[in-house]
Amino acid sequence: MNVSLLPPERRAALSRRSLWLAYATAGYNLLEGLVALAAGTAASSTALIGFGLDSFVEVSSAAVVIWQFRSRVPEERERVALRLIGVSFFALAAWVTVDAARSLLAGGDADASPVGIGLAVASLVVMPLLVAAKRHTGRELGSATVLADSTQTMLCTYLSAVLLAGLVLNALWGWSWADPIAALVIAGVAVKEGVAAWRGEHCDDCASLPVSDAPGGRGSCADGCCADETV
Repeated sequence: MNVSLLPPERRAALSRRSLWLAYATAGYNLLEGLVALAAGTAASSTALIGFGLDSFVEVSSAAVVIWQFRSRVPEERERVALRLIGVSFFALAAWVTVDAARSLLAGGDADASPVGIGLAVASLVVMPLLVAAKRHTGRELGSATVLADSTQTMLCTYLSAVLLAGLVLNALWGWSWADPIAALVIAGVAVKEGVAAWRGEHCDDCASLPVSDAPGGRGSCADGCCADETV
């Protein structure tokens, strides 16, 4: 569907959905972070503690979306919102890198954490649902911010899988190095996505929408960030 042809009522409904998805993300990640920090401290697990800190980074990304869509004209805040989400990607990469390095240097003396394993499993169920809802909403609305936030949530899904693998391997065979090595790979992906968000390259997702009726234009993001591209 062409973004420029969305009825005002539908655009308003999608904006409200984006806002509530951000609230849901912030609420879940706040709870997730608190549980992870408590479980990580109890088990002396740097991976769990790092995961808890990453959850708060995800809360910051959701807060940016809330800030944008609480505006009467959210499109006017798109560019700044993308930059802020880009910063949250960089923060995520920094936390993961520091945590991975600490885990490797510490030699992996963490205890088994059934609570941590349960938390990782729960996140692997909840996060993909949020990702799918955000991407569907972001593409229909033509919002690069919502699409970038969905990528942030997807990275947290990957981190949940990495955490689960690390906790299980450590509990079963004492392979403490598995989690930090995989986490470093995800940190690299986070940096790449942060650069894309900072540059507004998530507009590429919107630019793939059908060509608009405007002369020489293509389907654009809500803030017109792809309007200067021609077919």
